[in-house]
Amino acid sequence: MGRAPGGEWFGARASARALFLSVLLIGEVYGQGVLTVDPSRRFQVMENFAASDAWSCQFVGKWPDGKKNAMADWLFSVDTMKDGSPKGIGLTMWRFNIGAGTAEQGDGSGIRDVWRRTEAMVDSSSQAGQRWFLRAARERGVKQLLGFLNSPPVWLTKNGKGFATGGVCNIDSGKFGEYAGWVVKVMRSLGFDWVSPVNEPQWDWSDGGQEGCPYSNAEVAGLVRVLNGALDSAGLKTRILLPEAGSIKYLLEDGDKPGRGRQVEDFFGVGSRNYIGGLSGVGGVVAGHSYFSTAPWERGIGWRRSVDSLIRAKGVRYWQSEFCILEDDAGEIRGNHRDTGMTAALYMARVIHNDLVYAQAAAWQWWLAISPYDYKDGLIYIDKSEKDGRFWDSKKLWALGNFSRFVRPGMERIEVGVHRGEAGAGGSVGEGAGRNIGEGAGRSIGEGAGRSIGEGAGRREGEGLLVSAFRDSRSRKLVVVLVNLSGFDRGVSLEKVGGRGWCSYVTSERENLRKREVKAGKVTVEGRSICTLTANY
Repeated sequence: MGRAPGGEWFGARASARALFLSVLLIGEVYGQGVLTVDPSRRFQVMENFAASDAWSCQFVGKWPDGKKNAMADWLFSVDTMKDGSPKGIGLTMWRFNIGAGTAEQGDGSGIRDVWRRTEAMVDSSSQAGQRWFLRAARERGVKQLLGFLNSPPVWLTKNGKGFATGGVCNIDSGKFGEYAGWVVKVMRSLGFDWVSPVNEPQWDWSDGGQEGCPYSNAEVAGLVRVLNGALDSAGLKTRILLPEAGSIKYLLEDGDKPGRGRQVEDFFGVGSRNYIGGLSGVGGVVAGHSYFSTAPWERGIGWRRSVDSLIRAKGVRYWQSEFCILEDDAGEIRGNHRDTGMTAALYMARVIHNDLVYAQAAAWQWWLAISPYDYKDGLIYIDKSEKDGRFWDSKKLWALGNFSRFVRPGMERIEVGVHRGEAGAGGSVGEGAGRNIGEGAGRSIGEGAGRSIGEGAGRREGEGLLVSAFRDSRSRKLVVVLVNLSGFDRGVSLEKVGGRGWCSYVTSERENLRKREVKAGKVTVEGRSICTLTANY
């Protein structure tokens, strides 16, 4: 990121660049770029942006009112401040961790970190801290609610714990009925729209680091069939989200987890012995996590295009249902140690962009809304104190807000590009260009050439300006999100788009979704910043 103009690609590969310009230019934009949109090229309909209450909300929900309300406002509010800047990021779904009962077991749970133990939902007093945030979300207008389970409750598991032994599924199939019955009671009590009964079933979950349970595809299918029947019998319209794959790669292939991969084909391929796509309660969504698939840039895009192609062929939708900066992503960034500044925020924004544009994710969901850890896993950070403490926002919070606050449920993603100079005279950068490479130029000029263009161009796109656009045909609202990964300012003209009442909202090292005026149909996207543009059309 932030490489200077010129450089190796524009020098040593000048002849290659001249060839590629005849098809499409991806990369840095210098001087004035021209924004264009094509509403006739429509893609996925957006459903939600979300985060989860694991694990801190069980404690923070009991903190002093002023502090927890401030955090709830950051996460859920759609109000504005006096200068017109958003008060919060307006999440449109909240993920509630339905505990397995390890908190009641104490040290006997075998889970070393007290904060990663959770209460089980047994009556109206259970999980009180989390319930506070659930109410706060509803009060601030969040309409979509999901309950997820990392493990069956401990009284139903094989080893009496909230994690497995030896990487083997921790519940007998003969107890699926009891498990489903308990889930139905929780759904009825809390009124969730969605339930996610398994989480990252590929992992062994046997080290006592947190609650978790591995499942084979056959075990997932068996559990979901029983749960679907229980929800139907109870007359509940709660939809089932699955499979929450530990990486999107397991949606495509077995890899190193035979019997736990190829999950799109296994669960949604008619004729598969584990086919459950036709069940009444299965919500027509494939859910996967973006871990271990974001780098290198070109490979990550390739995986996302493959996911999109496969899922659309099955007639279902894709949700990216969990991500944080977890691992050492091919040397690009490390998960350990907090980063409340723009480096982590820009990396997050890049992942969001790629998931929305290349995988056509209809939902994008972050892992920990509130974190006590020295890790790049939180939107908000807190002291690790059960009763009271300090709290801080992060640029990741506001970077997510550049999408979540403005790209609302029901909006449709449309084609967009930023063209160098006059529209049509040069190439384009960002979402429109990337799709043309994958679906237009790359295919029309042949498999080999398409691959080389996609790899070289994609690498440059990953260091420049990313752009995505969304519209609401009912309210006639247009939203454009520009992510400037470079260290250089980009001028963008809006004259070709038209529209009325343009506003910009900027997240940078100095600003948190600050509202700015757009003058004379032009905007400057500062280096290492995220700019959301809104207009009526």
